[in-house]
Amino acid sequence: MIAIIDYDAGNIKSVEKALLSLGERVVVTRRREQILQADKVVLPGVGAFGDAMHKLRQYGLTKVIYETVENKTPFLGICLGLQLLFASSEESPGVEGLGILKGKIVRIPEGRGEDAEPLKIPHIGWNSLEFPKKGRLFGDIGDQPYVYFVHSYYLQAEEDIVTARTQYGVSMDVSVEKENVFACQFHPEKSSGTGLKILKHFVEL
Repeated sequence: MIAIIDYDAGNIKSVEKALLSLGERVVVTRRREQILQADKVVLPGVGAFGDAMHKLRQYGLTKVIYETVENKTPFLGICLGLQLLFASSEESPGVEGLGILKGKIVRIPEGRGEDAEPLKIPHIGWNSLEFPKKGRLFGDIGDQPYVYFVHSYYLQAEEDIVTARTQYGVSMDVSVEKENVFACQFHPEKSSGTGLKILKHFVEL
């Protein structure tokens, strides 16, 4: 069974639908016992860092997330779910994140793309991935696959955990892996066949 953590964030239904399409048994829950009993746990989300951390604390979910990680249960953060795994974000100064991984979440800088057009923020659309090292989510996925992004902030990792990067004005760390913890800044559930492959690799861990 796969538990999707319910903390009133956007995009949870899309992740549930994608996992169901893979034939998985899925529960959307904030119940501690259901999360701890799950074979895999997913923390999706679209929204603001500060609001999300407030909701996770309000529902008593931070402790169960730490327990899940400590229990070595495969754990996947998606989009905002990636950002929450780090200690802080420029989006919400003074708000403490989960701090499970080392790095900082910073705003995409204003600038111009390769075609000299101003970069649009939020970054919305399809970008190709580069793999500094292929993690377990990307095993049989070919070079420079396209995946779908919606974000205004991105990760600068401070440890050797990066499995994918993309370019959008700057180089962004967009997927990480450390032991049983995985996270993607992009949306695999909205990234067509490539995204479903990535999710399949996760559920098969």
